[in-house]
Amino acid sequence: MTAPRFTLLETQRFEWPFTLRLPFRFGVITVTQGRQAVIRARIRLENGTEAWGVAAETLAAKWFDKNPALSDAQNENQLRRAIEIATAATLAADANTAFGHFADSYADVTKAAGGESLNPLVASYGRALLDRAMLDAVLKAKGVSFWTGMRANIGGMAAHGVVPDLAGFNFSQLLSGLEPLRRVHARHTVGLVDPITAADQDSRVDDGLPETLEEIAAGYRHRYWKLKVGGNVAADVERLSRIAAVLDRLHGGYHASLDGNEQYEDAEGALALWRAMQAEPRLRKLCASVIFIEQPVKRARALETGMGALAAERPVIIDESDGPLDAFVTGRALGYAGVSSKACKGVWRSLVNLARCRAWNAGEGRERYFMSAEDLTTLAGICVQQDLALISLLGLPHVERNGHHFIDGFNGRPKAEAYRFMEAHPTLYADTPRGPRLAIRDGMLDLASLETPGLGARLEPDTAAMEAMPKAAWP
Repeated sequence: MTAPRFTLLETQRFEWPFTLRLPFRFGVITVTQGRQAVIRARIRLENGTEAWGVAAETLAAKWFDKNPALSDAQNENQLRRAIEIATAATLAADANTAFGHFADSYADVTKAAGGESLNPLVASYGRALLDRAMLDAVLKAKGVSFWTGMRANIGGMAAHGVVPDLAGFNFSQLLSGLEPLRRVHARHTVGLVDPITAADQDSRVDDGLPETLEEIAAGYRHRYWKLKVGGNVAADVERLSRIAAVLDRLHGGYHASLDGNEQYEDAEGALALWRAMQAEPRLRKLCASVIFIEQPVKRARALETGMGALAAERPVIIDESDGPLDAFVTGRALGYAGVSSKACKGVWRSLVNLARCRAWNAGEGRERYFMSAEDLTTLAGICVQQDLALISLLGLPHVERNGHHFIDGFNGRPKAEAYRFMEAHPTLYADTPRGPRLAIRDGMLDLASLETPGLGARLEPDTAAMEAMPKAAWP
């Protein structure tokens, strides 16, 4: 397929508030509510065809920028400003392919964001949302699904100066050989304040949905888990031991990842946690289940200190440190073996990092480098479907999913919208007494319905039931 070239004509930006049914603590913040950004983009192909595309993502506080001096509202405005910067650059650009719009503007967008004290991870958020909306429009204009279009390189992905380490890499060959997964495991996240058993609860929500770890394990039958740690070795070991007491009883065993969320000051601190875990008899089975450790060290030092000793025990991946586009290259030299894929960081970034894994593994003659599929509270509808379509294309067999647990289905959205999505995606959602919700059966998600024109969805959310996104109050 010849990659269509197009110009961006206009965007429409919206957002809406949501409330969590349970508080969720990760890193330095406990979340009880939030806002989701929704962007629509109208493009014109060189043959005159016009089409709209859409993308959605949480305006997440204290993840893209964890500076404690910034309020949650300031974090949200950082992300709004990142969208404005990416949009302005693309509206001013000549016709280009979907990948070309990203690659040709990357340096300028990152520089402009940096000039306003927005770090590269924040900058990537705005670019990622706009790129997804434009790619969705291209796919809909051509009437093909994300999986079909990407395997034919509809985005025009090619070697580019923005990724000099991949000079000469054959992206078309990589894409044509991908085999999207139709079913993936949901890896459930256990947050730092999540109740493990009923004894941990002073009160219950009592909405008919699982609340404790015991109830989640019994109800969804997960085989993959993501366990947050908080930076205090003794407290982490004790909490993990209580978690293990539940998970060790699971029929058929389980797999787990440890997420440090930048809570340890250095690699030595993270290694001390691992050593303490190994020394704790209650954690024997859990230690054996750990498949990788995610971003244990604060980003200010994560890409300055070697990970060799910890990496010798379990593979270590970068997540928050994946700001600059070459962060994985830097991390590799320090002993990191993996990097997260998140739609909020960008479709093109994920595919660039997949190419790196393929090239490096071929060069070393072993399967050492890998990607993990992580979640940033992807909400039901466009947001979760676009992320699932991406990780399916990448061939990642399990994905962190917690949005369905902390946000009750399509809560906050019009009832009619929820049922439209469920009817269009009957294998991904299921009707319940509380309305359509993500359907996790035996710990797995069925993604077959994502094979539809567009980036994981033909439908759009009801923007009439949203607020116009305000102009960013930043800096």
